[in-house]
Amino acid sequence: MKRREFIAFLCGALASSKSVLAETKRKRPLIAWLATASQSEVAHYTDPFLAGMRELGYTEGRDFDMVYRSADGHNDRLPRLAAELVRLNPDIFFAGATAQAVVVKKITATIPIVVAALADPVGYGLVESEAHPGGNLTGISPYVKGLPAKQVELAREIIPGATRIGLVDDVSDPKAAPQRREIETAGQALELKILPVEVRTADDIGTAYETLASKHVEVVIVEQSNVLVNERKQLAEVAMAKKLPSVYGYSEHVQAGGLVSYGIDLPWCFHRAAYYVDKILKGAKPADLPVEFPTKQKSSWSSTSRPRRRSA
Repeated sequence: MKRREFIAFLCGALASSKSVLAETKRKRPLIAWLATASQSEVAHYTDPFLAGMRELGYTEGRDFDMVYRSADGHNDRLPRLAAELVRLNPDIFFAGATAQAVVVKKITATIPIVVAALADPVGYGLVESEAHPGGNLTGISPYVKGLPAKQVELAREIIPGATRIGLVDDVSDPKAAPQRREIETAGQALELKILPVEVRTADDIGTAYETLASKHVEVVIVEQSNVLVNERKQLAEVAMAKKLPSVYGYSEHVQAGGLVSYGIDLPWCFHRAAYYVDKILKGAKPADLPVEFPTKQKSSWSSTSRPRRRSA
Protein backbone atom coordinates (compact mmCIF):
# COMPACT_ATOMS: atom_id res chain seq x y z
CA MET A 1 0.00 0.00 0.00
CA LYS A 2 1.37 3.42 -0.96
CA ARG A 3 2.11 5.92 1.79
CA ARG A 4 -0.65 8.37 0.68
CA GLU A 5 -3.24 5.57 0.49
CA PHE A 6 -2.18 4.31 3.92
CA ILE A 7 -2.62 7.77 5.47
CA ALA A 8 -6.08 8.14 3.90
CA PHE A 9 -7.04 4.69 5.18
CA LEU A 10 -5.74 5.51 8.67
CA CYS A 11 -7.66 8.80 8.81
CA GLY A 12 -10.85 7.07 7.75
CA ALA A 13 -10.38 4.34 10.33
CA LEU A 14 -9.77 6.89 13.08
CA ALA A 15 -12.88 8.88 12.12
CA SER A 16 -14.94 5.70 12.10
CA SER A 17 -13.59 4.58 15.48
CA LYS A 18 -14.33 8.00 16.99
CA SER A 19 -17.91 7.78 15.76
CA VAL A 20 -18.34 4.31 17.23
CA LEU A 21 -16.70 5.41 20.47
CA ALA A 22 -19.05 8.40 20.72
CA GLU A 23 -22.03 6.09 20.33
CA THR A 24 -20.79 3.64 22.95
CA LYS A 25 -20.04 6.47 25.38
CA ARG A 26 -23.60 7.79 25.26
CA LYS A 27 -25.09 6.79 28.57
CA ARG A 28 -28.50 8.42 28.18
CA PRO A 29 -30.99 9.06 25.37
CA LEU A 30 -30.35 12.30 23.50
CA ILE A 31 -33.21 14.67 22.64
CA ALA A 32 -32.44 17.31 19.99
CA TRP A 33 -34.51 20.50 20.30
CA LEU A 34 -34.89 22.78 17.28
CA ALA A 35 -36.43 26.20 17.92
CA THR A 36 -37.18 29.34 15.96
CA ALA A 37 -37.31 31.37 19.18
CA SER A 38 -34.31 33.33 20.36
CA GLN A 39 -32.08 31.70 22.95
CA SER A 40 -33.45 33.99 25.66
CA GLU A 41 -36.99 32.93 24.72
CA VAL A 42 -36.42 29.16 24.53
CA ALA A 43 -36.88 28.64 28.29
CA HIS A 44 -40.51 29.75 27.99
CA TYR A 45 -41.13 26.52 26.07
CA THR A 46 -38.53 24.16 27.52
CA ASP A 47 -39.62 24.77 31.13
CA PRO A 48 -43.13 23.27 30.75
CA PHE A 49 -41.72 20.38 28.70
CA LEU A 50 -39.08 19.57 31.32
CA ALA A 51 -41.72 19.86 34.05
CA GLY A 52 -43.80 17.30 32.15
CA MET A 53 -40.78 15.01 31.91
CA ARG A 54 -40.14 15.27 35.67
CA GLU A 55 -43.77 14.34 36.36
CA LEU A 56 -43.15 11.19 34.31
CA GLY A 57 -40.02 10.35 36.29
CA TYR A 58 -37.31 11.80 34.01
CA THR A 59 -34.63 14.26 35.04
CA GLU A 60 -32.41 15.97 32.48
CA GLY A 61 -28.78 14.96 32.93
CA ARG A 62 -29.75 11.80 34.81
CA ASP A 63 -32.26 10.03 32.55
CA PHE A 64 -31.76 11.90 29.26
CA ASP A 65 -29.69 14.67 27.71
CA MET A 66 -30.81 17.66 25.66
CA VAL A 67 -29.07 19.56 22.90
CA TYR A 68 -30.53 22.83 21.59
CA ARG A 69 -30.31 24.88 18.41
CA SER A 70 -32.02 28.26 18.05
CA ALA A 71 -32.73 30.15 14.82
CA ASP A 72 -33.06 33.44 16.76
CA GLY A 73 -36.34 34.28 15.06
CA HIS A 74 -35.19 33.51 11.50
CA ASN A 75 -36.93 30.52 9.88
CA ASP A 76 -34.45 30.55 6.99
CA ARG A 77 -31.74 29.32 9.37
CA LEU A 78 -33.66 26.18 10.34
CA PRO A 79 -32.35 23.81 7.59
CA ARG A 80 -28.70 24.36 8.56
CA LEU A 81 -29.43 23.93 12.27
CA ALA A 82 -31.53 20.81 11.65
CA ALA A 83 -28.68 19.27 9.65
CA GLU A 84 -26.30 19.93 12.55
CA LEU A 85 -28.63 18.14 14.94
CA VAL A 86 -29.20 15.17 12.63
CA ARG A 87 -25.44 14.60 12.53
CA LEU A 88 -25.58 14.06 16.30
CA ASN A 89 -27.92 11.09 15.68
CA PRO A 90 -30.37 11.95 18.51
CA ASP A 91 -32.84 9.41 19.82
CA ILE A 92 -35.71 11.91 19.46
CA PHE A 93 -36.09 15.16 17.57
CA PHE A 94 -38.22 17.77 19.34
CA ALA A 95 -39.67 20.40 16.98
CA GLY A 96 -41.58 23.21 18.62
CA ALA A 97 -43.95 23.92 15.73
CA THR A 98 -44.82 23.23 12.10
CA ALA A 99 -42.05 25.38 10.60
CA GLN A 100 -39.40 23.28 12.33
CA ALA A 101 -41.26 20.02 11.73
CA VAL A 102 -41.38 20.57 7.95
CA VAL A 103 -37.61 21.15 7.88
CA VAL A 104 -36.72 18.17 10.07
CA LYS A 105 -39.06 15.81 8.24
CA LYS A 106 -37.24 16.57 4.97
CA ILE A 107 -33.92 15.58 6.54
CA THR A 108 -34.84 12.38 8.37
CA ALA A 109 -37.50 9.73 7.86
CA THR A 110 -36.18 7.51 10.64
CA ILE A 111 -35.48 9.58 13.78
CA PRO A 112 -38.71 9.96 15.81
CA ILE A 113 -40.02 13.55 15.76
CA VAL A 114 -42.30 15.02 18.43
CA VAL A 115 -43.97 18.36 17.67
CA ALA A 116 -45.61 20.46 20.38
CA ALA A 117 -47.64 22.73 18.08
CA LEU A 118 -48.60 21.10 14.76
CA ALA A 119 -50.75 22.81 12.15
CA ASP A 120 -52.38 20.95 9.25
CA PRO A 121 -49.98 17.98 9.50
CA VAL A 122 -51.88 16.04 6.82
CA GLY A 123 -51.89 18.95 4.40
CA TYR A 124 -48.13 19.39 4.77
CA GLY A 125 -47.48 15.67 4.34
CA LEU A 126 -46.13 15.25 7.86
CA VAL A 127 -48.57 12.46 8.78
CA GLU A 128 -50.91 10.17 6.88
CA SER A 129 -53.76 11.05 9.23
CA GLU A 130 -54.12 12.47 12.73
CA ALA A 131 -55.45 9.14 14.03
CA HIS A 132 -52.72 7.08 12.35
CA PRO A 133 -49.61 9.23 11.67
CA GLY A 134 -47.94 6.35 9.86
CA GLY A 135 -44.41 7.79 9.82
CA ASN A 136 -41.77 9.10 12.20
CA LEU A 137 -43.67 12.20 13.38
CA THR A 138 -46.49 12.91 15.84
CA GLY A 139 -47.48 15.50 18.44
CA ILE A 140 -50.15 18.02 19.38
CA SER A 141 -52.21 20.20 17.05
CA PRO A 142 -53.44 23.34 18.85
CA TYR A 143 -54.65 25.01 15.66
CA VAL A 144 -58.28 24.05 16.00
CA LYS A 145 -60.59 24.99 13.15
CA GLY A 146 -62.89 27.79 14.21
CA LEU A 147 -60.45 29.70 16.42
CA PRO A 148 -59.55 32.34 13.79
CA ALA A 149 -63.25 33.01 13.21
CA LYS A 150 -63.66 33.53 16.96
CA GLN A 151 -60.89 36.12 16.79
CA VAL A 152 -62.87 38.02 14.16
CA GLU A 153 -65.89 38.01 16.48
CA LEU A 154 -63.72 39.23 19.34
CA ALA A 155 -62.36 42.04 17.17
CA ARG A 156 -65.93 43.20 16.58
CA GLU A 157 -66.58 43.03 20.32
CA ILE A 158 -63.61 45.31 20.98
CA ILE A 159 -64.68 47.88 18.39
CA PRO A 160 -68.45 47.53 17.81
CA GLY A 161 -69.37 48.47 14.30
CA ALA A 162 -65.82 48.14 12.95
CA THR A 163 -65.73 47.41 9.23
CA ARG A 164 -61.98 47.50 8.46
CA ILE A 165 -59.90 44.84 10.20
CA GLY A 166 -56.16 44.53 9.72
CA LEU A 167 -54.38 41.16 9.67
CA VAL A 168 -50.70 40.64 10.50
CA ASP A 169 -49.92 37.72 8.19
CA ASP A 170 -46.66 35.83 8.85
CA VAL A 171 -46.10 34.33 5.42
CA SER A 172 -42.92 32.59 6.61
CA ASP A 173 -44.91 30.24 8.85
CA PRO A 174 -46.69 27.18 7.34
CA LYS A 175 -49.66 27.52 9.68
CA ALA A 176 -50.44 31.09 8.59
CA ALA A 177 -52.25 30.30 5.32
CA PRO A 178 -55.19 28.34 6.81
CA GLN A 179 -55.66 31.03 9.47
CA ARG A 180 -55.78 33.75 6.84
CA ARG A 181 -58.32 31.83 4.76
CA GLU A 182 -60.61 31.32 7.75
CA ILE A 183 -60.33 34.95 8.88
CA GLU A 184 -61.12 36.19 5.38
CA THR A 185 -64.10 33.81 5.11
CA ALA A 186 -65.44 34.95 8.49
CA GLY A 187 -64.93 38.57 7.50
CA GLN A 188 -66.81 38.10 4.25
CA ALA A 189 -69.75 36.52 6.10
CA LEU A 190 -69.90 39.57 8.39
CA GLU A 191 -69.41 42.02 5.49
CA LEU A 192 -66.05 43.16 6.87
CA LYS A 193 -63.03 44.27 4.89
CA ILE A 194 -59.96 42.22 5.91
CA LEU A 195 -56.71 44.05 5.10
CA PRO A 196 -53.68 41.74 5.43
CA VAL A 197 -50.06 42.89 5.63
CA GLU A 198 -47.24 40.38 5.23
CA VAL A 199 -44.37 39.89 7.66
CA ARG A 200 -41.50 37.43 7.56
CA THR A 201 -39.20 38.50 10.38
CA ALA A 202 -39.28 40.68 13.48
CA ASP A 203 -37.91 43.56 11.40
CA ASP A 204 -41.20 43.70 9.44
CA ILE A 205 -43.50 44.30 12.42
CA GLY A 206 -43.08 48.07 12.70
CA THR A 207 -43.61 48.57 8.97
CA ALA A 208 -46.67 46.30 9.06
CA TYR A 209 -48.38 48.46 11.68
CA GLU A 210 -47.39 51.62 9.79
CA THR A 211 -49.16 50.20 6.75
CA LEU A 212 -52.25 49.18 8.73
CA ALA A 213 -52.49 52.64 10.29
CA SER A 214 -52.25 54.25 6.85
CA LYS A 215 -55.13 52.03 5.68
CA HIS A 216 -57.26 53.29 8.59
CA VAL A 217 -58.03 49.88 10.03
CA GLU A 218 -59.98 49.98 13.28
CA VAL A 219 -58.72 46.79 14.91
CA VAL A 220 -56.00 44.23 14.11
CA ILE A 221 -55.81 40.43 14.28
CA VAL A 222 -52.34 38.93 14.77
CA GLU A 223 -51.93 35.37 13.51
CA GLN A 224 -50.58 32.53 15.58
CA SER A 225 -46.98 32.07 14.41
CA ASN A 226 -43.52 31.38 15.78
CA VAL A 227 -42.08 34.79 14.95
CA LEU A 228 -45.11 36.73 16.15
CA VAL A 229 -45.39 35.05 19.53
CA ASN A 230 -41.65 35.35 20.09
CA GLU A 231 -41.86 39.07 19.27
CA ARG A 232 -44.92 39.65 21.48
CA LYS A 233 -43.34 42.50 23.46
CA GLN A 234 -42.50 44.43 20.28
CA LEU A 235 -46.00 43.80 18.93
CA ALA A 236 -47.63 45.14 22.09
CA GLU A 237 -45.46 48.26 22.05
CA VAL A 238 -46.06 48.98 18.35
CA ALA A 239 -49.82 48.38 18.64
CA MET A 240 -50.00 50.80 21.57
CA ALA A 241 -47.89 53.41 19.78
CA LYS A 242 -50.17 53.25 16.73
CA LYS A 243 -53.32 53.16 18.89
CA LEU A 244 -54.45 50.00 17.13
CA PRO A 245 -56.23 47.51 19.43
CA SER A 246 -55.07 44.01 18.53
CA VAL A 247 -56.39 40.48 19.01
CA TYR A 248 -53.81 37.71 19.45
CA GLY A 249 -53.83 33.92 19.38
CA TYR A 250 -51.81 33.29 22.54
CA SER A 251 -52.17 34.50 26.13
CA GLU A 252 -48.41 35.19 26.10
CA HIS A 253 -49.20 38.31 24.07
CA VAL A 254 -51.40 39.67 26.84
CA GLN A 255 -48.76 38.85 29.45
CA ALA A 256 -46.34 40.95 27.39
CA GLY A 257 -48.70 43.94 27.29
CA GLY A 258 -51.10 43.09 24.47
CA LEU A 259 -54.82 43.79 24.76
CA VAL A 260 -56.64 40.48 24.31
CA SER A 261 -56.08 36.93 23.10
CA TYR A 262 -58.22 33.95 22.17
CA GLY A 263 -56.65 30.58 21.56
CA ILE A 264 -54.95 27.54 23.04
CA ASP A 265 -52.73 27.36 26.12
CA LEU A 266 -49.37 27.01 24.35
CA PRO A 267 -47.26 26.02 27.41
CA TRP A 268 -49.74 23.19 28.03
CA CYS A 269 -48.93 21.80 24.58
CA PHE A 270 -45.21 21.67 25.41
CA HIS A 271 -45.98 20.12 28.79
CA ARG A 272 -48.14 17.46 27.12
CA ALA A 273 -45.42 16.74 24.53
CA ALA A 274 -43.49 14.99 27.32
CA TYR A 275 -46.12 12.23 27.13
CA TYR A 276 -45.05 11.44 23.56
CA VAL A 277 -41.35 11.48 24.43
CA ASP A 278 -41.99 9.09 27.31
CA LYS A 279 -43.92 6.69 25.07
CA ILE A 280 -41.20 6.70 22.39
CA LEU A 281 -38.40 6.19 24.92
CA LYS A 282 -40.33 3.15 26.15
CA GLY A 283 -40.49 1.67 22.65
CA ALA A 284 -43.61 3.13 21.03
CA LYS A 285 -43.41 4.31 17.42
CA PRO A 286 -44.62 7.77 16.34
CA ALA A 287 -46.59 6.03 13.57
CA ASP A 288 -48.85 4.51 16.24
CA LEU A 289 -49.29 7.60 18.46
CA PRO A 290 -52.30 9.68 17.32
CA VAL A 291 -51.99 13.45 17.05
CA GLU A 292 -53.85 15.10 19.95
CA PHE A 293 -56.09 18.16 19.94
CA PRO A 294 -56.51 20.38 23.03
CA THR A 295 -60.11 20.41 24.22
CA LYS A 296 -60.15 23.86 25.85
CA GLN A 297 -59.78 27.35 24.44
CA LYS A 298 -59.28 30.45 26.52
CA SER A 299 -59.40 34.21 26.19
CA SER A 300 -57.23 36.65 28.11
CA TRP A 301 -57.69 40.37 28.56
CA SER A 302 -55.16 42.90 29.75
CA SER A 303 -55.78 44.60 33.07
CA THR A 304 -56.39 47.90 31.27
CA SER A 305 -59.84 48.99 30.12
CA ARG A 306 -61.07 48.07 26.68
CA PRO A 307 -60.13 50.65 24.06
CA ARG A 308 -62.37 53.19 22.46
CA ARG A 309 -62.68 53.51 18.71
CA ARG A 310 -59.54 54.96 17.15
CA SER A 311 -60.12 58.22 15.33
CA ALA A 312 -59.25 58.18 11.64
